[in-house]
Amino acid sequence: MINRHAFQLFHIQPLLIAVAGAFLLVSPVAAQFDGSPPGDWGQGDFGGGLFAPAGQASAVVTVMGQFSKATGEKPARLFITAKMAQGWHIYSITQKEGGPIRTTIKLDPSPRYEKTGEFRAIQPPDVKQDEFFPVPSETHHGTVTWYAPIKLADGVDPATLVITGKINAQACEKSCIRPTDYPMTAMLGPGMEVPEPTKPESAANNEAPKTADSIDASELAVTLGLALLGGLLLNLMPCVLPVISLKLLSFLEQAGESRSRVLVLNLWYVVGLMSVFLLLAGLNAYFGYSWGEQFTLPWFKVALTALVFAMALSFLGVWEIPIPGFVGSGRAGQLQSREGADGAFFKGVFTTVMATPCAGPFLGPLFGFLLGKPLYLIFGVYGAIGLGMASPYLLIGIFPGLLRALPKPGAWMETLKQLMAFFLLGTVVYLFTTMSTKYFIPTLSLLVGLWLACWWIGRTPLTASQAKRTTAWLGGTTVAALIGLLAFTVLLYESKMPWQPFSPAALDGARSDGKTVMVDFTADWCPTCKWNLKMAVDTPKVRQLVDANSVVPMLADWTDESPMIKQTLNRLGRDSIPVLAIYPAQPVDGKEVIILSDLISERQVLDALKAAGPSKPTPAGL
Repeated sequence: MINRHAFQLFHIQPLLIAVAGAFLLVSPVAAQFDGSPPGDWGQGDFGGGLFAPAGQASAVVTVMGQFSKATGEKPARLFITAKMAQGWHIYSITQKEGGPIRTTIKLDPSPRYEKTGEFRAIQPPDVKQDEFFPVPSETHHGTVTWYAPIKLADGVDPATLVITGKINAQACEKSCIRPTDYPMTAMLGPGMEVPEPTKPESAANNEAPKTADSIDASELAVTLGLALLGGLLLNLMPCVLPVISLKLLSFLEQAGESRSRVLVLNLWYVVGLMSVFLLLAGLNAYFGYSWGEQFTLPWFKVALTALVFAMALSFLGVWEIPIPGFVGSGRAGQLQSREGADGAFFKGVFTTVMATPCAGPFLGPLFGFLLGKPLYLIFGVYGAIGLGMASPYLLIGIFPGLLRALPKPGAWMETLKQLMAFFLLGTVVYLFTTMSTKYFIPTLSLLVGLWLACWWIGRTPLTASQAKRTTAWLGGTTVAALIGLLAFTVLLYESKMPWQPFSPAALDGARSDGKTVMVDFTADWCPTCKWNLKMAVDTPKVRQLVDANSVVPMLADWTDESPMIKQTLNRLGRDSIPVLAIYPAQPVDGKEVIILSDLISERQVLDALKAAGPSKPTPAGL
């Protein structure tokens, strides 16, 4: 028979499904408001600078190619030239290991030719000691050309040969662009003068740099040692301390347990912890994601905030996460319920995810060192960091006698658990500080929806029928998902109308220039105003008419006290909002202003704008 706890380990629980499902629905909506350019991986620390948007790559580096015919004793040569924008540089193909990312050249395989020697640079790199690396940096500025001897296959006409490939380089100015592949196409050309080589061109580059596979054993040992120490110190980082309460509770519950059980539970915790580190290593190695970069994704931060909030509610006894021993029971009579393997595993996962916003001592240089490194080194360093972070729990698992100093489990743990809930709520506050302010209200609305779902589930007793418990789960998760979807589609709204700030002087100035002016009197505390803006004012048809008629849109924001806006409303005969006032370039039927108030429709706005007419043409030369 399958153990119930083991069975639950392989089934994600309904509320967690709801949270994840809700954000799978709303994350595409949230992403479109992120403001990041397509392809932008976010920002991360690197040598004191920041990664610039990847979309800049094609603008700062251009690559060209040509090849020459063989003449006399000179072989045919392939030339590849890279030109950098003013102030930018890339690194040499001979950059030593342990420094910045070396430029590499890769040619597409072809039976029509073969490369018979290694690439060399015509222009030598600038070599200087960089404060961020233990070895000198070799940089190329302006233009650099590499060349290598090639041999055409028998019968190949050079005029018909096209050689393709790419160079992979990291361009840097004050910031660095992530290593980028730049395509190269070469056809027959006149070639270029090259310096006399000190070695035959068929030989390797002068003192070719060590490959990544030939890292000194001592250098590797130091790197892994720093990774272990950095991982150990992660347990003391402010990102982790609020959720260490999870493990503290499990230690208290383990006091008095058998040695084998303590070891097994701590091993499951370490498995959960290490699984996250291996996942992060894979994201770094295959997709270029750096440590903590997931926190640049708005949907991830919102989802994590929701999860931490739901856990805090469980600590407070509003509901119980249905993973045995994950946060302990919410009922004093069941405080002795034992932690399961699944609870220990997910504690390790959650604690590690919460650790990733903090780099900690030694880790920043290590993550920079991993840029461009081989898979074994990336996985080795991440694995060592994970082992360092896991070492206290492995130590307690091996020597459970260390737990004897802890008090015995008892009813007092319920009070401690509820107190720790406020540390988790403090973590929720911290997570809000990591978001853009535009996500505050939608995220807060989602948390209220989750609160309702957890309350609904928690108030249904375990002794209730299966139908009632299923109804509570389905009803609660559905309500939470709908509230989240509504919050991130309606409340997370950014106007596309080119609003100008309103003031009486700005209004008078625009009208004196013969402009038709549309003023929207609104406020953040006015839900009808927000509805009008989204459904009636800031619509594609209205924006098109505003643009066609050269209408000047102004926003009168009455969110905070403003005597100026109140006086303007009073002059219009109004004392409340919403109000949309359209001032024609010239009076219409004797009216100086067309007023729409309260709940309005798109048709009303379009009709009013058509009645007001376009702005007067601007005189030539002005």
